[in-house]
Amino acid sequence: MSDVLRDLGGVARRKALLSVVSRKELDLAVAAGDVVRDARGLYALLEADEEMRVVEKYGGVLGLTSAAVRHGWAVRTVPAKPQLFISRGRRIRGPVNDAELHFAELQPEDVEDQVTVPEVTLDHCLRRLPFSDALAVADSALREGFGSRALIEIADLARGPGAPQARRVARLASAKAANPFESTLRAIAADVPGLDVRPQVRIDDGAFIVRPDLVDEALRLVLEADSFEWHGKRVALAEDTRRYNMLVVAGWMVLRFCYEDVMFDPDSVHQTLVEAQALAELLKSLRELLPHAA
Repeated sequence: MSDVLRDLGGVARRKALLSVVSRKELDLAVAAGDVVRDARGLYALLEADEEMRVVEKYGGVLGLTSAAVRHGWAVRTVPAKPQLFISRGRRIRGPVNDAELHFAELQPEDVEDQVTVPEVTLDHCLRRLPFSDALAVADSALREGFGSRALIEIADLARGPGAPQARRVARLASAKAANPFESTLRAIAADVPGLDVRPQVRIDDGAFIVRPDLVDEALRLVLEADSFEWHGKRVALAEDTRRYNMLVVAGWMVLRFCYEDVMFDPDSVHQTLVEAQALAELLKSLRELLPHAA
């Protein structure tokens, strides 16, 4: 169960978990204390006590993805060690093996219960994390109710290192992304010239209505963050297969990407998307030249 929660970004709602595991498995994990359910209805990994022990040890503050998970936001990669902010003037003796230290001068209003507050957490994540990780956090924050205008304001106020990325992430972020898996695929696609995908676009072909994970309407290109594990039971897999077939017959190019490739081999996914974009552009040109044949 812990591995499932890590793949989902460290925190998840019951519906998301039940798409992967059974009710019995979830209830047993909670009863055993392997997974905890907080007051917001989120299920999370049981690591809070150890994190706070490390916070006390170094006199720091939980930040970045460690803080994001504390706020109930799923992250692309759950940190192996607590991510802490400490003052630049603080001396740490000996090697640090149980924490990932970062430096920042925080004000009292930036911190609550030894965790950076949501606004500061987002500012740090958008600036300091790799692009795909930053987008996963921003998507999840919006999904959990953080305002899109407030997110954009945080990015617009950013100055110095990381500010351009912060603004890019804030404008690309969407609450419609279901999980960090989908956010990461969108981040990879965002770096492909000529490709403009958006999450959960409604495609109404007359004979069917679907909402794929990512859609470039101009190129009639669909990207699915897809695997049997993520889509759950075999009935759902069968429905997905029928949906893919309908889209292809209707003239859409459909690409399916597995979790392992998106999360651990993004270069190969990027190259596939570069080639797919070129082919989709060619097909678009042919449709425009031969509209009656399209």
